[in-house]
Amino acid sequence: MALDIRHVGAVKQANLPALLNRRNVVGVGVGYKVTASGPTDELAVVVNVARKLPKAQLAESDLIPKKIERVRTDVLETGIIRAFQEHRKRWRPTIPAGVSMGHIHVTAGTLGCLVRRGEEIFILSNNHVLADVNAGKKGDPIIQPGQYDGGSGEDRVALLDDFIPLDFGGEEADCSIAGSISKTLNQIAQLTGSSHRMQAYRLTPGSNQMDAALARPLDPAMFNPDIHGIGRPQGARDIGLGDAVKKSGRTTGVTQGRIIQVDVTTSVMYNGRAAVFNGQLMADGMSAPGDSGSAVLDSENYVVGLLYAGSGSATMITPIQKILRALNVEIISDF
Repeated sequence: MALDIRHVGAVKQANLPALLNRRNVVGVGVGYKVTASGPTDELAVVVNVARKLPKAQLAESDLIPKKIERVRTDVLETGIIRAFQEHRKRWRPTIPAGVSMGHIHVTAGTLGCLVRRGEEIFILSNNHVLADVNAGKKGDPIIQPGQYDGGSGEDRVALLDDFIPLDFGGEEADCSIAGSISKTLNQIAQLTGSSHRMQAYRLTPGSNQMDAALARPLDPAMFNPDIHGIGRPQGARDIGLGDAVKKSGRTTGVTQGRIIQVDVTTSVMYNGRAAVFNGQLMADGMSAPGDSGSAVLDSENYVVGLLYAGSGSATMITPIQKILRALNVEIISDF
């Protein structure tokens, strides 16, 4: 009998601490089982690892079981998931989405899309792009292009307005998920020869749901709601496992991919600090540093998520609906 995605998600959630406690594991999600012949239509609990290691290098307790509660597992080498920071020119007189932008003290990220709250218009991107990983203050300058692309204070086009704080914890604790992730990161550090060690912090499974921020344009007329290379967003909606997606970003331009995991719990590195995210989407490797903040769209140009992190083979996306609800805004499809 075919498994229901909600059942597989429940199995994943029930076994999350035990899976994250295994060496080399950086995240867990729900996806389709992949065999030597390619992807199948069988749902599985997918365990994401920093690096696939021979069984001989792993203790028995660190091996991933072939099945969990009658649900098959799969192992995907994603590498360590990192927040991305890095179309890069100065756009005037009008600025489209999908191009270089950032807080005055951030290298560069991507202008995701325009959103509206009542009659007010805002720019949507990531906290780590617009708010400098919680360090920003309301009213800070937002520049286009970003600093790394030659932007300066003279290129101020917006002001930081609001952001969802990123939670890195703050107290040493024995939380199983935080402890598991810090253990994995320390093991990875040993593999790479690093002397730095992560501590376990008091992080709950729901500590981070998104990396998102809003900026207020100095002049809304300077901005074009079209996404460079893609066109006008048609609104927002949900996306499913296996669905095709695309984005336009500062570094890699317009790229396409597919949703390979849903309901993902993962750790993301921000300049040496780990943050735990829940309820995320994972696409294949369709991004690079500097693409953070990109709006992710489906084949009909509906915005389905906001890109915020990744690795060489994986792209992390927050479902757009939870961001819109949290910030009380809606996608602009007319102007």
